[in-house]
Amino acid sequence: MRIGVIGGGAWGTALAQVAARGGKAVTLWAREDDVVAAINDTHENSLFLRGVQLSDTIRATGDLAALNDCDAILVVAPAQHVRAVLTAADTGAIPLVLCAKGIEAGTRMLVGEVAREAAPHAPIAVLSGPTFAHEVAAGQPTAVTLACADTALRDALSARLASPAFRPYASSDVVGAEIGGAVKNVLAIACGVVEGAGLGLNARAALIARGFAEMTRFGLAKGARAETLAGLSGLGDLVLTCSSTNSRNFSLGVGLGQGIAAEGLLANRQTVAEGAHTAPVLRDAAEAIGVDMPVVAAVCDLLAGADVREIVSRLLSRPLRAEV
Repeated sequence: MRIGVIGGGAWGTALAQVAARGGKAVTLWAREDDVVAAINDTHENSLFLRGVQLSDTIRATGDLAALNDCDAILVVAPAQHVRAVLTAADTGAIPLVLCAKGIEAGTRMLVGEVAREAAPHAPIAVLSGPTFAHEVAAGQPTAVTLACADTALRDALSARLASPAFRPYASSDVVGAEIGGAVKNVLAIACGVVEGAGLGLNARAALIARGFAEMTRFGLAKGARAETLAGLSGLGDLVLTCSSTNSRNFSLGVGLGQGIAAEGLLANRQTVAEGAHTAPVLRDAAEAIGVDMPVVAAVCDLLAGADVREIVSRLLSRPLRAEV
């Protein structure tokens, strides 16, 4: 199975490295000419994944048509760009493995729904879980959820990507795998705020637990399964991104907690903190189906410039209620 990758950022490059293990050929599309040149000339993505020596069987390209001879394509473009890149790629019925985490602004569609509109003939799978790109690229142990309704395709993809250090766990719950990845990005911003504001570890643990409750409420309302949300792509990814400054979303939250304006924090970033785009879309999507997500709403207010102390006070003054 020949693998293609759309997206030359840190995560796309790390997944290309996974797919290239054992000397297998991989085609990676990147929009940045300097990334394409660096990967082909020096076998390193010095812009987004500096210090990781890449397999010489990874061939980078700026031509989307070069992916047309692949047997499956990992789509690792940011969530807000998936529709445009898939429309431009026009890959027909080649299976797509969606690795972006987010909800499309405007339509409130999950990435899988976007892909089905942009590439209506392509079988869809979702790969999601607790993953930092540098660790994956370096071959450190990692486990992910690989969700696909087509059992044969899911098994073939798992066999192709799996290694002793990279373990895909099978699921048929595509919606659940997507929702976990999208919601955790927003909750990671909230946990970063707790860190930046110096509110302590007790507060962070409570926020993770209550945030997971919000993820579960929203996921169940959208048709996800509870066991998926409690698995690698939900709770597992939430724990990782809510506890490390390696998380772009957590780091953004730290700055917000320190009182730095979101506009300045986002302007200085080379990479995307997807939760900043997802938060208002998620809030609106939850309100539309009657799901209460106060932590997500608080993150939206902070991104819009609200005072940290006022938002924390608002959350702490909510009426007491049963946990479940």
